[in-house]
Parts: sequence; C-alpha cells; structure tokens
Amino acid sequence: MEKNQEFTVTIEDMSEDGAGIGKLDGYIWFIKDTVIGDRVRARAMKMKKSYGFARLMEVIEPSPVRAEPRCPAARPCGGCQLQFMKYEEQLVFKERKIKNNLMRIGGFREEEIPMLPIMGMEYPWRYRNKAQFPFGLNKNGEIITGFYAGRTHDIIENEDCLLGVEENKEILGIIRGFMQRNRIKPYDEKTHRGLVRHALIRKGFKSGEIMVCLVINGKSLPYGERLAEELMQIPGMTSISYSVNEEKTNVIMGKEIVNLYGPGYITDSIADVTYQISPLSFYQVNPVQTEKLYGTALEYAGLTGEETVWDLYCGIGTISLFLAQKARKVYGVEIVPQAIDDARRNAKLNGMGNVEFFVGKAEEVLPEQYEKSHIYADVIVVDPPRKGCDQMCLDTILRMQPKRVVYVSCDSATLARDLRYLADGGYVVEKVRGCDMFPMSGHVETVIMMTYCGYKKE
Repeated sequence: MEKNQEFTVTIEDMSEDGAGIGKLDGYIWFIKDTVIGDRVRARAMKMKKSYGFARLMEVIEPSPVRAEPRCPAARPCGGCQLQFMKYEEQLVFKERKIKNNLMRIGGFREEEIPMLPIMGMEYPWRYRNKAQFPFGLNKNGEIITGFYAGRTHDIIENEDCLLGVEENKEILGIIRGFMQRNRIKPYDEKTHRGLVRHALIRKGFKSGEIMVCLVINGKSLPYGERLAEELMQIPGMTSISYSVNEEKTNVIMGKEIVNLYGPGYITDSIADVTYQISPLSFYQVNPVQTEKLYGTALEYAGLTGEETVWDLYCGIGTISLFLAQKARKVYGVEIVPQAIDDARRNAKLNGMGNVEFFVGKAEEVLPEQYEKSHIYADVIVVDPPRKGCDQMCLDTILRMQPKRVVYVSCDSATLARDLRYLADGGYVVEKVRGCDMFPMSGHVETVIMMTYCGYKKE
C-alpha cells in the first residue's frame, strides 16, 4: 500500500481514543470518524511496519450503531471523537474500555472486576460549564474564533459548540464585534503579535452566574470598560476580567488577573456544597455528572462520622467538602497554591471546620504527616491527573493501610497500573463504576472502591 492509495475495509474494533480499526491482509488501519460495523472507503495517509493511519473518504455501508453528527464542525474539529456513534453505544464502548484496561494493563481476571453499570446522561449535550475559545484570522483577514483542529493550532470556526452553553455564541459575537470596531487584533503565534489570545467562559449551572475572562498578550485591554458594559447586558453576567499572558507558550491562562466587573469569581453548587470559582480554579466541567461521580465516591468511602479521611490531589476541595459532610476530619492535599486558597475559602463558605488543607505534592505531604505528625487515615481518596499516582504516594498508602481506598480516575490505563500495585500490597477491588463526564468524546471517568484484606502478593 502506498500513500494516497484508496482501499475498502470493514471496521471491526475501536481504539482508546475512538478511532475505528480495520484489518486488510493482516495489516491494521486506524481510521477516524468511523464506528464498529462501518464498511468504508479510506485513503492511506501514514504507514508504519504493522499498522497505518487512513482518512475516511466515504461510508459505503453504515453500521447500525452509526449516528449522524449534530454538529456541522464535528469532523474537522475532532473534539467529539464519538459523535458518529449512537449515545447508548458510546456508553458500551467506554465501559468496555475500562474493563479491558483493568485486564490488559492491571492483570485482573474478569471475575476480579465487579463492574456496576456506567453512569450516563439523559441529555448528552450542552453539558460543559467551561470553554476556552482561541481567536485568530481566517484567509480573508477576518476575526474568527472556535477550536483548534486535532494536533494543530488551526482554528476551526465555531461559535456555538453543542457541548457548551447557549450563551457562548452571544458572548463570542460581542467580543468579536468589539475587536472589529476598535481594531484590536487577535494574537498570532508565529509573530507573537496581536492582543486577544483566548476567551474563557464559565457558567454556574445551579446559580446561573456567568464569567468571562479574556486572555491577552499585553498589560492592558483598550476600551475594556466598553466591552464590560456590553457583556453586562447578558442575563447572569457576574464576573468580567482579563488575564495577562505575554509568554510564548501553549499554556492558555496567565498568572495575573485584572478585574473589569464583579467580584472576580462566580459561585456554583454541587448537591448541598457551594463553591467559589475564579478564572484559574480547577472545577469539573460537567456539573450534572460531577454530582453523580462525587456522590458515588462518598458512598464508596462508607463514612459514619467517625473517620479521618485524606483527599489527595484535592484541587479546590470539591471532593474534600463532599466528604466533610459525613467524616470526622478531612485532610486535603494539592500542589497548586491558588487551588488551596480556593479550597480554604470554599470550606469557610460552607461553614465546614473539620477540613484542613496542605499545599504540596501528595507523595511528599502524605508520608511527612504520617511519619512526623502521626496522622492516620481510615479512608484515602485519590483523584490524580492523567499520569496517575506517584509510587511514593502508593507506598505510603500501603504503609498506612486505611480500611478503604476510593480512587477517582480520568485515565483507566494509569488507574489499572495503580490498582495492580495496591492489589499486590494487600487491597481487593470491591466496586468499579464508570461515569460519562464527557459524552461524544473518548474520555471516561472511573470510580473504584478497594478494601484492605492484609494478603500481600509475594
């Protein structure tokens, strides 16, 4: 097979990131925007020794699980890897992904994986409470905004992503019109010139409060008060600011935030817990599913009001405060100082005096507090980044031997690796449940409950 040569293949499986997999004469092809059961015509793009990547040219026979994408930018944008698949089949795909990783990477037998049904959404659209839109120019020199196409910094024009809130479209139209009238140019990565880099928009689903933060390549925003006045006409507008980012970097937000209107944050609540969210706060993007996810984590923690709980990688204290409702004492650990500031503020906001937060790496703070301050744990909850838990952190968990470990994961591959380590150290997997935080994408969250049995694998 040579580059640009076309061929016909049936899709038999799907990869971790949602690309279709077909085989031709024993050679494996990965083809985006296809689903299991599709018979397609594809064009060879990039070949390795035993596998290659091809571009979908035509769906000759659609699979029974194939769906017509609702978003016109679905293919070029690439943010919704699974929009071509019926939603109920997306849930099957994600559940299978979790189980396969636990078996293949974690080495667990199928009977050792007590899977509960995945938590899906009744309406898997308009669920994102946060979006970050880059600004640029099209070929005609007109200001555009949207999303970067996969693995590029080419902007696919789209002001109304169907995963985001409906207010995004109006807000982006106001910003674009403001830039045009005042001849404010979007940022150009190649020349490091131009002012407006991104617009961050957040909405509290329970409170209805909206935040807009422009990220700019400069110290000030010309006519910023005029922009604020226009944005303030949108119902729910609570906080307007800009973030100074003059670095040549892929990091979106700068460290300095300048307030134009409002308190500098919005509030929102998950179940009975209220949070203040600033432009730099980490806060789960799907509040409907977050309530299910954290509720499950709380259930798995099995708290009676007598327990000491450690919440590692705690962010702004979202899970910590959930746990504090039913624990005697909760200790939260997070490496980002601003997040801990938010966490302490949120604890005060909710009148929770049984929570204490530490700034630092979980793998350093946990051993130090265990060995020096003799702080024990009945339950440890971990919600690490994609790379999973640090081994020192896992070693300390094994030394502390809490009765239960609740692991919330955004990557079932690193989850499987860490569970194997804990299982070899004396823990048993009691419950496994997926939570679809990101419908239409290939990502899935998982929440696990482990209990200590004392048997260590030699």
